[in-house]
Amino acid sequence: MGATRRHAATSAPRRDGRLLALRVVALLTMVLGVNYVVWRWLESVSWSAWWIAVPLVIAETYSLVDVGLFAVTMWRARRRPEPPPPAEDATVDVFITTYDEPVDLVLRTAVAARDIRFPHRTWVLDDGARPALAEAVRAAGVGYIVRSDDWQDRPRHAKAGNLNNALFRTDGEFLLVLDADQVPDPSILDRTLGYFRDPEVALVQTPQYFTNVPDADPLGSQAPLFYGPIQQGKDGWNAAFFCGSNAVLRREALMRLGIVGYVRETERSVRDALSAARRMLGKARRGAVDPAQARALETLEHGARDALARLHAGEPVAEVTYAFQRQVDAASAALVAADAAQMQEDLRAIAALPVERDSELGAVVVDEQALARLAERDWTPLGAIESVQALVRAVDVDRSAEAQPILPVATVSVTEDMATAMHLHAQGWRSVYHHERLALGLAPEDLGTMITQRLRWAQGTLQVMLRQNPLRLRGLSGGQRLMYFATMWSYLSGFTAVVYLAAPIIFLCFGVLPVTAWSVDFFARFVPFQVASQLLFLVAAHGVRTWRGQQYSLALFPVWIRATVTAAANVWFGRPLGFAVTPKVRGSNRGAWRLVRPQLAAMALLVVAAVVGVVRAGTGLAPWVGTTVNLLWVAYDLVVLSVIVSALRYRGYQGAGEES
Repeated sequence: MGATRRHAATSAPRRDGRLLALRVVALLTMVLGVNYVVWRWLESVSWSAWWIAVPLVIAETYSLVDVGLFAVTMWRARRRPEPPPPAEDATVDVFITTYDEPVDLVLRTAVAARDIRFPHRTWVLDDGARPALAEAVRAAGVGYIVRSDDWQDRPRHAKAGNLNNALFRTDGEFLLVLDADQVPDPSILDRTLGYFRDPEVALVQTPQYFTNVPDADPLGSQAPLFYGPIQQGKDGWNAAFFCGSNAVLRREALMRLGIVGYVRETERSVRDALSAARRMLGKARRGAVDPAQARALETLEHGARDALARLHAGEPVAEVTYAFQRQVDAASAALVAADAAQMQEDLRAIAALPVERDSELGAVVVDEQALARLAERDWTPLGAIESVQALVRAVDVDRSAEAQPILPVATVSVTEDMATAMHLHAQGWRSVYHHERLALGLAPEDLGTMITQRLRWAQGTLQVMLRQNPLRLRGLSGGQRLMYFATMWSYLSGFTAVVYLAAPIIFLCFGVLPVTAWSVDFFARFVPFQVASQLLFLVAAHGVRTWRGQQYSLALFPVWIRATVTAAANVWFGRPLGFAVTPKVRGSNRGAWRLVRPQLAAMALLVVAAVVGVVRAGTGLAPWVGTTVNLLWVAYDLVVLSVIVSALRYRGYQGAGEES
């Protein structure tokens, strides 16, 4: 214990010193970046070639914002000390989510989860309802849960629905969520439950680490920058978020989240019904002939407007809707009483109509003048009020379209983890990032599977941004808003990548200059900013290898563009997004080149542009300074995109440090 305290005492100044150095570099980077980008906008945009010059400066502005968000993330990077011991009486359910993974793979995780040291119950949540898996896990002494019949013919919500179903079939105080391939360490609960001694902590997230990844990491699976400095940075802002697996959650927090979501959905339904009622009443009032009807409809229109205002002010939904319903019922009763008297007159008028039968045709003939007089009468339809009555009373408080009225795990996105964490934070709960490998998983072993996984992550994250932008979500602190937005913002980089690839090709092939000149002013601003940016990543990473992640952030630009387009189409136009479970067995790389045709085409164009540029410069058609700058740019792009070639050549894990 004494050695531990001495180590903590000596490491604390080191952490403080590193954090101070990081903040200095962050400030320097932002000063240099703002100086460069402002100068670019004001002094160096080549307006004669605006069609490439403006996209380029917009892309550079995007990159500056991206670097700024990273700097803010790292500003309060938090390295936590040893966690406290868990409460001995804590009750835990371990959830292993699965859909179609191999039975032996799921069973290996289930047995390891069963053998976790801290007392708990283990459950396999099988969304595939496979009898073979049920038999295997029950034989191993592990619980088995499938969807209840309530989910038939209703939205399933993928993994979020699987977890929500299990939440109402279990009762542990805490939940450890594991993917089917994430084999837990026996000490995982001993190392994480202690944080929940703080009653405000709702989530403890640990890293995801994969054992089937060679040192070269050709598919960029390990994400050491995210599961380390970035999550530690978010933790400093109380914004470390749920990553879908290897996390412990407090059941109470999730259930409160579900109740709040239920109330919010009910309020939205009531608000929509009142808005529709107000429009219907207004239209009926404008068409009313009888003054008494018009006054009654106007009163109800004001009542609907008042009810909406009361809801906006936070008054209880039940009280607001009850008061409005009483008002509608009273108005309807008064108008019905008045209408009844008029109906009696109408019946007498109809009875007095001069009617005779045509002897030749056998038809009833009505006096036309009498019929015209009858048509001029003012009838009193109660359709508008009756429709409003039905509309308000038909608000679906039971959420009959859903299998469960209360859905604790967020269902607004295919990345249910981030959305759930964001709403937990918005309710005031705290989260913890515990930087220790406590589960070992399996990463994709082929390019197609990796792309499917990254596409789903990006689509889900952008769904959340478009549906529930954290910059506008009530309850989040300023830092939390930026932390969530930073992750979402990063997936918009596909469009900037296209510009960064196109600009040097256009210059080398056609001599179109997107800046006014490759002058000293340009290099004096651009080079220091780029050096400071790279230094910021080096200081923040503190020895963690980040190059592979930087490569894929550019090299997967078609995936990011597709994710943006499909997520927007889903949110704005209701087009299906689909949900693809990441396969846990090796696929085939045969034909995988078709998945990266845009990247291969970009590499070919870059090589051709380099050759053309050298020829143009050699023949005096282009300046050597600009050509040299763009050749270096092309070389950088090719080095970054070369990761795609490594991914195509990768044939799966062969052993530590080996790659065929």
